[in-house]
Amino acid sequence: MMLAIRDLSVSYGGLTALRGVSISVEEGQFVAIVGPNGAGKTTLFKAISGVVPAGSGAITYEGRNLLAIPPHERVHLGIAHVPEGRQVFAAMTVLENLEMGAYASRGRAAWQRNIERIFALFPVLAERRAQLAGTLSGGEQQMLAIGRGIASTPRLLLLDEPSMGLAPAVADLIFDRIAALHREDRVTLILVEQRVAEALESCDYGYVLETGRVVLEGTHQMLSANDRVRRAYLGM
Repeated sequence: MMLAIRDLSVSYGGLTALRGVSISVEEGQFVAIVGPNGAGKTTLFKAISGVVPAGSGAITYEGRNLLAIPPHERVHLGIAHVPEGRQVFAAMTVLENLEMGAYASRGRAAWQRNIERIFALFPVLAERRAQLAGTLSGGEQQMLAIGRGIASTPRLLLLDEPSMGLAPAVADLIFDRIAALHREDRVTLILVEQRVAEALESCDYGYVLETGRVVLEGTHQMLSANDRVRRAYLGM
């Protein structure tokens, strides 16, 4: 098991964001976590990367107690977090942004291979490598944010709402590239997403999170066929 989250609860600002959440991720798996706004999806990622402290429960990564490892050291273990809202460095070029992703030793060692892979997945980034990131379109900034994650040579890539604020055609392209990254590179992926149909279509296994709890889990076939999921999220 690459990542095992057991009975995780997180509270901050006087509110309980996660209650007793348990999630398992195998190496090479593509796991989707779906649910409405405010369900706790982003909080889950923040707990994995160490941005918010866990109140109770356990997170184990490759057999190690992740909660005992300082947040800045977690990236060196091969965990890359692509946050929601495309947080690129606007005043830096595309290439400089990608270099920021490669600051960990894992990223530096494989820089040449990673940059070729990023440009193969997202050719527009190769064309715009000298352009300031702040002048890119929303879709291009999302590609850059994912590329920066890839530049760290991740073993586990956390993608938070990559379709947020994007036109449907651009979001479809992003999903296609994420699926290609998983299929061709066997990177272990956890995707948090409000676009439930697309997320479930791509994943091996999914969890439905509502008000801080896992209410359903299963393979994408099981969840796509579930009446509750179909009614609440797939408009069927």
